[in-house]
Amino acid sequence: MIGFLRGTLVSKHPPELTLDVGGVGYELEAPMSTFYQLPNVGEPITILTHFLVREDAQLLYGFSTEPERALFRNLLKVSGVGGRVALGILSGISVEGFSRCVLDRDLVTLTRIPGIGRKTAERLLVEMKDRLNKTGIQGSKVASIEDGAEGQAYGALLALGYKAAEVSRMLSEIDKAQMGPEDLIREALKRVHAR
Repeated sequence: MIGFLRGTLVSKHPPELTLDVGGVGYELEAPMSTFYQLPNVGEPITILTHFLVREDAQLLYGFSTEPERALFRNLLKVSGVGGRVALGILSGISVEGFSRCVLDRDLVTLTRIPGIGRKTAERLLVEMKDRLNKTGIQGSKVASIEDGAEGQAYGALLALGYKAAEVSRMLSEIDKAQMGPEDLIREALKRVHAR
């Protein structure tokens, strides 16, 4: 099993990236949430991995955080969810957002993720609830932000039509100290329009 790779980022073309590790080029597939965290090409990087062996292929997936990898591994255990679908879920919603959907039984948000139909979303809600609790994927971060300013801003930005992964990225770029939900929303929108 390959747990992580440390090397130089050679290329990044979603969903694929290549790392040079001691002269060996490793090709990985990664969710968009990981791509948002990647350095520039030519810079050093450490990336967590999951190695998947199938009858017809050997695939290496890369993740910037342990919660992403843990969620990916648990998604693979859900009937009908393979690597491609699991990557799509992580690209369409943050780990915290996914946990919130499962805990709130939010079928509507899950079906907005490209490639997730109603039946798959229903299966995810049923099968992932226990897994989230057992693995601790939902973690303290979800619990701490759910009712706070960041959680309220998160919900408001989703309601405005932004995708969950984009909202997570927007909020992660803001210094949230002493900011209320309105301030967070205003700052996030200001940054989006400044790009």
